[in-house]
Amino acid sequence: MTMHQFIWTTLEDTTSHAQALALRMQGGEVITLEGDLGAGKTTWTKFFAAGLGVEGNVNSPTFTIVKEYEGRLPFYHMDVYRLADSEEDLGWDDYFDEQAVSVVEWAQFIDYALPDDRIEMTIRLSDNGERICTMTTTSERYQQVLEEMAHDLARD
Repeated sequence: MTMHQFIWTTLEDTTSHAQALALRMQGGEVITLEGDLGAGKTTWTKFFAAGLGVEGNVNSPTFTIVKEYEGRLPFYHMDVYRLADSEEDLGWDDYFDEQAVSVVEWAQFIDYALPDDRIEMTIRLSDNGERICTMTTTSERYQQVLEEMAHDLARD
């Protein structure tokens, strides 16, 4: 397992992180986001979407569960918080395809449907207001992506 930790002290740090990952997407990627309410999951996702070339407003799909966007790659933004007590199959496989990139907020609620090959992100707010992002993966493909991203962000 590969793990990287990033500390965001400014909105620019969050933007740089999200866009650095977005630049490395080729299609077929699944990124899970976990963290408390207000940790910055949706804010990070907006910057990530912009890095994929998505234009326009990207907001939380809390009540619609999934929002679809077009950019350099198809982008699916999921917020499955409302499915906490459900194991209903909503056709998740349709969203985890080879051409698209999927970001899943509150992913722990549909863990049974997620592919094993994914990047897992946890964002938490520290006592001093910094956001601490921990990224893990067991996938060789994503290990390389995270290594390259961490290297590039360390240079900035």
